[in-house]
Amino acid sequence: MRKIKDVLRLKLEARLSHERIAASLGISKGVVAKYVGLASVAGLDWPTIQTLSDTALERRVVQGRLDRPSHRTTCCPTTAACTRS
Repeated sequence: MRKIKDVLRLKLEARLSHERIAASLGISKGVVAKYVGLASVAGLDWPTIQTLSDTALERRVVQGRLDRPSHRTTCCPTTAACTRS
């Protein structure tokens, strides 16, 4: 996650596309989208991001990811339950 501040700077300040950011930093467009999305969920804007250290930024982004509801279910039905249906 060390490139996250660069990704967010290029997206939020320079207004580059995900494709251009990915090409300039040597990462995938998916990683760019992930970082931008996580920062958005964490409620971070560029002025706030500028004041954060890399470690503090990573902490805020990871916390935002942990606060998001998971799309996965935590319980799987047993085979017996499936055959009863």
